[in-house]
Amino acid sequence: MLRSMMRVYVKGSVEAVQLYQRAFDAKLISEHKNEDGSYLHAELDIFGQVLALSELREEKNITGNTMQFCLQFNEADKIIIEKAFMVLEKDAQILFPLGPCFFSSYMAGFIDKFGVNWCLLSSGNEFI
Repeated sequence: MLRSMMRVYVKGSVEAVQLYQRAFDAKLISEHKNEDGSYLHAELDIFGQVLALSELREEKNITGNTMQFCLQFNEADKIIIEKAFMVLEKDAQILFPLGPCFFSSYMAGFIDKFGVNWCLLSSGNEFI
């Protein structure tokens, strides 16, 4: 296997790419656009992990989001979690506000404005 990546289909792919670039200081490493300017395929480098995005073209009857992107950071990297959360929290459904929980000293859980479910957390070595 050459690589693995997270992939998401969203309405508003151009805005999503720009928002995720700001939230994670992500670098756009690949982009292929549709005729209307939306993304057929875009790839962001988020701390060495690839997040691929594409425009959701068709309407789907989705009863619920069954996946979540979990990004785990070291205890010393809480500032990364805080910055990402502050950028992504606008128009998001907050599932767990920024703070401690039973498995992390600092985490946030939310569904962003594009319907993407995120869990950002810091942990010691107990989860690695």
